[in-house]
Amino acid sequence: MHFEMFNNHIQLRRDDKVLAEISFPEVKPGVVDINHTFVDESLRGKGVAGEMMLMVANELTNSNRKAICSCSFAIKWFGSHPEFKALLLD
Repeated sequence: MHFEMFNNHIQLRRDDKVLAEISFPEVKPGVVDINHTFVDESLRGKGVAGEMMLMVANELTNSNRKAICSCSFAIKWFGSHPEFKALLLD
């Protein structure tokens, strides 16, 4: 799978169809809000959302930014991955 990352957004597309995406816009300097995760039915249960969340975590680490989560999947993912807790804004 080839994910594209641009402007605090990650997408997986096939032809012109978005199959998966996650968005994490900057809400203030150095802080993003992980606010949306979508995975097409055809890919659900295959770890695609988790793979995108890991990409977000790596991007935050590399850019020295923190996150807040308004997306329920992101909240659940960080709850299951305490090794990334330091990326969350206190």
